[in-house]
Amino acid sequence: MADEQRLLAGRYLVGDLIGRGGMANVYRGTDTKLGRTVAIKILKADLATDPAFRTRFRQEAQAASRMAHPTIVRVFDAGEETVRHDGRITREPFIVMEYVQGETLKTVIADGPLDSARAVAIAEGILTALEYSHRAGVVHRDIKPGNIMITPEGKVKVMDFGIARAVSDSSSTVAQTTAILGTASYFSPEQAKGETVDARTDLYSTGVVLFEMLTGRAPFRGDTAVAVAYQHVSETPVKPSSVNPKVSPALDYVVMRALKKDRFERYQTAAEFRDDVELAGRGKIPTQRNNEDVATALFGQAPNVASSTEQALRQLTRDDSVTRTQRRPPVVWIWAGIASIVVVLAAVMIWVMTLSQVEPPPAASRTVPDLVGVSEQSAVDTLQELDLVASVVNELNSEVEAGTVIRTDPGTDSRVPPKTVVRVVVSTGAPTVGVPEVANKTTEQAQADLVAAGLTTGAISRENSPDLSEGTVIGTDPASGSQVAPGSTVNLIVSSGLVTIQDVRGQSLSVATDLMEDPTVGLTVEPVPDPTCPAEPGNPVTNQSLAPGDVAQQSTIQLTYCTGTTTG
Repeated sequence: MADEQRLLAGRYLVGDLIGRGGMANVYRGTDTKLGRTVAIKILKADLATDPAFRTRFRQEAQAASRMAHPTIVRVFDAGEETVRHDGRITREPFIVMEYVQGETLKTVIADGPLDSARAVAIAEGILTALEYSHRAGVVHRDIKPGNIMITPEGKVKVMDFGIARAVSDSSSTVAQTTAILGTASYFSPEQAKGETVDARTDLYSTGVVLFEMLTGRAPFRGDTAVAVAYQHVSETPVKPSSVNPKVSPALDYVVMRALKKDRFERYQTAAEFRDDVELAGRGKIPTQRNNEDVATALFGQAPNVASSTEQALRQLTRDDSVTRTQRRPPVVWIWAGIASIVVVLAAVMIWVMTLSQVEPPPAASRTVPDLVGVSEQSAVDTLQELDLVASVVNELNSEVEAGTVIRTDPGTDSRVPPKTVVRVVVSTGAPTVGVPEVANKTTEQAQADLVAAGLTTGAISRENSPDLSEGTVIGTDPASGSQVAPGSTVNLIVSSGLVTIQDVRGQSLSVATDLMEDPTVGLTVEPVPDPTCPAEPGNPVTNQSLAPGDVAQQSTIQLTYCTGTTTG
């Protein structure tokens, strides 16, 4: 069946192809239940059998479905469809998403650099989306123009969370996902080096996107992805204004800070980045506290003490010089003076270093509450009230009810600063398998699909059907889409190839004809006039060629009625 004729999950009609990606193709579709246009993302057939890609695909649906924000493309539904490729039956995952009218930022940039006002507005939209996703505990990890939609109204929509990971997932390294990580032009240095990534990785990639919007090209270019990744790690990018003189010094500052190699030197949060972008858009260069400012805030007058010591040293040296011009003292006194100065300097240095080791008064810390056994939503709400960030991770657990918290990391009673990401592990219950959709298939095909899904075929019962040929599956028990334990028995309901008809003798010919030709019966009526008996109003049926009960579907039935002399 052609893609434009496909119906997924008995609900989503697949239309024309509107996009291609490394993992999947995207089609315009229709939700026949709600009557709305949707985008349907279907994993490519050659990847559908690879567990790693299937996991990534499910991960995108799970990551995006946790987020509902105007700047993020919403995910409405997800599932798997049984298809046959080259004689093999496979499960093809799909995601049903919000359909966004507009074009990708990649297409917009292809026409040349954007004016600063528009670039700033788009960057603010991207950072708003990232602020929301990071608070939801999700790092996108693949921010690039091709994953950003711009609507006709100029609104930003971030999409494609196919390689997203939880903020606290320490295994999120480039080494594990090299095959599907996307374009190296937008890698952060830590991604290129295969290190653990966090929310600041998205901010670096956003800096690359902002550079490209302002200049029309990426900051680093090379013949190979490896060459580009190497530049991200080892080379300093040029200022955007060196490529496009129209770029202001304020935007130069913001971009260059976002592209710092050391993640601790770049923006730490999406909100901080967005605030500076907005300020730079108004022509004002943002201010950043440097290390000396931080030291002053932490250590009070310590830098002044060191400065005073230097002045004292210079004064001692000056006096010593004056004295020597008047009267040269014995060598022993010279060395004694030097030793005294060294002792004074050492004492001051030790004092300053001791001050630097004294921890400043901490920000008001938080105690991670005991969330074990509470619902996922309750746990998320509780952490938000404490100004902590919840990162929800699902885990199969047959002993804990689905939707209930199993544990947290950091654990109960841990003291943490505000904004700390708390990993909330939530049970999905015992492992389950979805009953595949096998309606309209032969009994043999349906049995093969059930086996492929890890289920067992149970009883095969027959039901009458007006249109499905004998042996064709009508449905299953449990119904398709139901979640059952692996190895569960699924009963098949197949067509008997028969329909049930009733006794229509005595009914008017028109009523009897409607009953036999009703779609639930589906017979063809052949009226047979009988002139040997007197006609009556309505031409009541006097005989039917097929007896009441079960008959072969799509049969022809003769209905005899009187056409003799009309009774007076």
